[in-house]
Amino acid sequence: PLMPAAARWAIPECEAVLSFSHCVAKAAEPPKGTPHVCYCFTPMRYAWHMKDSYFRKIGLVGRMKAAAVGRLLAAIREWDRRTADRVSHFIAISRTVQDRILECYGRSSDIIYPPVDTEFYTLAAIPREDFYLVVSALAPYKRFDLAIDACRKLGKKLIVIGSGQDAKKLQAKAGPGIEFLGWQSDETIRDHLRRAKALLFPGEEDFGIVPLEAQACGCPVIAFDRGGATETVRGLGEHSDPTGVFFDDQTIDATADAIERFERDADRFDPRAARKNALLFRKERFESELFSYLDRVAAPETVRRAA
Repeated sequence: PLMPAAARWAIPECEAVLSFSHCVAKAAEPPKGTPHVCYCFTPMRYAWHMKDSYFRKIGLVGRMKAAAVGRLLAAIREWDRRTADRVSHFIAISRTVQDRILECYGRSSDIIYPPVDTEFYTLAAIPREDFYLVVSALAPYKRFDLAIDACRKLGKKLIVIGSGQDAKKLQAKAGPGIEFLGWQSDETIRDHLRRAKALLFPGEEDFGIVPLEAQACGCPVIAFDRGGATETVRGLGEHSDPTGVFFDDQTIDATADAIERFERDADRFDPRAARKNALLFRKERFESELFSYLDRVAAPETVRRAA
């Protein structure tokens, strides 16, 4: 009952409604006959696709809690599916999210990729150093335990920038050569992206802006071969100008093997190619695509006549 109450915004008469939603915003109900465009970051991960990553089942108490959580999530999914009917047009941030929108809501969608700030994240005339990098909120589903374990196995230096619910657990298993910097400013993150050997990105993300920020700084990406990274990173062996390396399984061995493959072919990675790839996602492209889409939706007859 709380979520429907939170979505009862009074929306005045307008040409169109645009919601940016990962949870409740898409439930906004537009005035009758008004198009509602939802820029969907993803259907709720904890309710649909990543329940196990958010809710652990441990022992009898854990099973009892899991049963209660299961009933609650079923109710949330039903509400989420029902309120999707208030959206006339869905925009997905990636093919991964496009597939989820179809699966969860039975709705088609168009893709407009989010923007990366390529004016702030730029190349610099400084040498790469001998360390790998993680930049993220430290949540369980992001699987940064794999980055830590793989670097520890190979004896590689790893710097972790970020904080979150998994921070203490990850620090406890880190060992020598793994350095946690906690939360840092954008300027510090940019500096590390300019100097790191490669960014490690072992989770499955809806889109993932950090790999693009890395590439904008000329930094290669070693990523799990699922989710948004597959749409933003040019994999070694698939492209003549690769910007990263993919691994197929979320295991320590697969992650470590990807790091070793990257190091064997390190001379294949040109910072200028990574930068060029990131520029495909610059802010100007996002604004142009989004506003053109809204123009078509808000005044479809005018657009058809012009065409």
